[in-house]
Amino acid sequence: MTDLLLSLYSEFSFLGIGAHVIIALFFAYHAVRNRQEMYWLYILFVFPLLGSVVYFFAIYLPDLKHSHRARAATRTVTRFIDPNRAVREARNDLDRAPSVQHRLRLGQALLAAGKAQESLEHLEQAASGPFADDPALLRTLADAQFSAQQPAAANATLNKLFSILPAARQEPEASLLHARTLAALQLPEARDAFERALTCASDAAPRCLYGEWLLKRDDAQDTTRAKALFADILRDAQHWPRYAKQHNREWIDRARAATAKA
Repeated sequence: MTDLLLSLYSEFSFLGIGAHVIIALFFAYHAVRNRQEMYWLYILFVFPLLGSVVYFFAIYLPDLKHSHRARAATRTVTRFIDPNRAVREARNDLDRAPSVQHRLRLGQALLAAGKAQESLEHLEQAASGPFADDPALLRTLADAQFSAQQPAAANATLNKLFSILPAARQEPEASLLHARTLAALQLPEARDAFERALTCASDAAPRCLYGEWLLKRDDAQDTTRAKALFADILRDAQHWPRYAKQHNREWIDRARAATAKA
């Protein structure tokens, strides 16, 4: 019995040492990939257990907190547990200090919560003062106007934004919103606006929305172009990492549904 216990103790000790080395190798890979100072490799290999603990708290954990996936996961969990937190905090800040910046933040929080009309009220009030030409305010105001089914007002706001900041035409969100606004107004410039949105896209939204707009035109060439856009989304989605698929889930599903109907 004693020999058996000693044997098990030795095996677990060996596995414990192996685990330390594996963890140290993982952090060493992270250090090299993220171009950390080379002394971390010395610490990790000479003191695998202590070095891994220090590296985890000094480098890995802060880096993880600032990663795209970590931020997205944090936002998702926060919205699930306390969906009104952002709006509540923005209201409190505005009550304490009724500044334009706090009113803009509340407008953004309300818009994200699906309360476009209330958001619009705050944003219009903010835009009526000396910050009427602020690009961040104009971007959010146009978004709220479009969400509140006021495409003409959104178009006017976007044109003002583009006149103040021409580079905004190349921003993914602003360029796509402009295309959607022109499409809602049934203006012929919508086609060029969608094509411009494709060139500065950051996700699959422009391709999907452009394809859906083309299908509504009931034109053979437009239908062919729409099918190609949907096919591009579905083909590219096969190679996207998990977080990219989750981010584009709506557009992937809509592209698949549109393809089945077309």
